[in-house]
Amino acid sequence: MKPFGFYEFFAGGGMARLGLGARWECLFANEWCEKKAATYRANFPPARELRVDDIWNLEAAAIPGRATLAWASFPCQDLSLAGNGAGLEGSRSGALIKFWRLMKELKDEGRRIPIIVLENVVGALTSNGGRDFQAIVKLARDTGYRIGGLVIDASLFVPQSRPRLFLIAVEGNLPKGQMSEVWHPPQMRAAVSESPDWIWWNVPVPLGQPEDLTRCIEEQAEWYPGEKTQRVLAMMSPLHRRKIEHAQRSGRRVIGTVYKRMRVENGTRVQRAEVRFDGISGCLRTPAGGSSRQTVIEVKGPAVRTRLMTPREAANLMGLPKTYQLPERANETYQLAGDGVAVPVVAWLEEHLLRPLAVTLSSDAGLSSAPISDRGRASRSVGH
Repeated sequence: MKPFGFYEFFAGGGMARLGLGARWECLFANEWCEKKAATYRANFPPARELRVDDIWNLEAAAIPGRATLAWASFPCQDLSLAGNGAGLEGSRSGALIKFWRLMKELKDEGRRIPIIVLENVVGALTSNGGRDFQAIVKLARDTGYRIGGLVIDASLFVPQSRPRLFLIAVEGNLPKGQMSEVWHPPQMRAAVSESPDWIWWNVPVPLGQPEDLTRCIEEQAEWYPGEKTQRVLAMMSPLHRRKIEHAQRSGRRVIGTVYKRMRVENGTRVQRAEVRFDGISGCLRTPAGGSSRQTVIEVKGPAVRTRLMTPREAANLMGLPKTYQLPERANETYQLAGDGVAVPVVAWLEEHLLRPLAVTLSSDAGLSSAPISDRGRASRSVGH
C-alpha cells in the first residue's frame, strides 16, 4: 500500500513525521525557525518539501498536492502554565487562526483535508477561563469539521511526564464514541459539556511499562564537583531531603531528576530543588520555560552526585532514535525537545486511530495515497 500524503505545520525537528512513519509521505512542511529547520533538513534530506517562513506568509496556492492529513503542533507558549497566559490572542499561539484559514482555502479549492490533528499543552482546555478552547472548537466547526480529543501522557511510552492534548478534526458523520476516564480527564469533560457534536476518540491503552529512566541516561557524562552538588542539596526542602535519605538507606544505585522551582514560603519567593525517584523525569520544557535543563541525580549508598541532563538524554526522553541528528548547540536541542511531541505517542495514534481513519475517509473522498519518493527518512525506532 502506498503511503498517505500529509502536511506538517509548525514542524520543528520533524517529530510528528517520525511518529507517523513510513506509511505517510510528507508533501509539505512549514517551520519558521531556521535553527529547527536545519535539524529537520539534517534528518530528512534533502527536505525540498520544507518551507521556512512564518505561517502568516503562507498561501494555499503554495501548498502542493492533496493530503489526507494535516498535523499542527501549534505554539504552546501563550497557553502553557510556563508561558505568558495570553491565549489565542498571543503572538505565537494565535498562529492557529492562520492555520485554519489555510485549511478553509484548501477546502474552497477542492482540496479539503479529511483529517486534521492539533497538538498542544493540556492548559489549552482551561486557558482564559476555557474561552481559548471554545475558540479552537469553533474554528474547526466554522471550517466544516467535527472535532474530538484525547489527553495522552508520554509517560505511558517513555520515562517523562508529558501530558498533551491531541485534537482530531474530521469531516463526516462518524459515531460520537464513548467517554474514557483514561483519555478524557475531568477538565476535558468539563470543557466539552456543551459540545453536542464532540467525538470521544479512543485508542487502546498500551500494555507493559515504558523504558526505564536509567536506560535513557548517558553513563559517560561529566558530573558536578562535590561542592556544586552540595549547593543543589541545600536548595531542597525537608521533604525532598528525606527522599534523598531514603534512597541512601536503600543501599542501591538510584537515578532521579531534579527541577529547580520558585516557591512561596512565608510570603517570600524561594528557589527550591525538587527531586523525584519514581523512574520518570519531569516534563522537558524550552529554555524560555525555565526548566528544560533538568538535573540528573545519582544516589549510591551515602554518595550523592548531580549534573545537568545532556542533550542526548533529552532526545531519549522524547523517544528520538539514536540515529537522529541533534543540533550542535545544547540549548538548541533543549529547545527542540521542549517544543516537540513525543515520537512514540504519535506512533500509537497513527497505528490505532489515524491510519484507520485515513483508510476510511480518504476512500470516501476519492483520495489516492501519495507516491513514494526518494526522500531520506530518519528511523522511527524509539529504542535506546
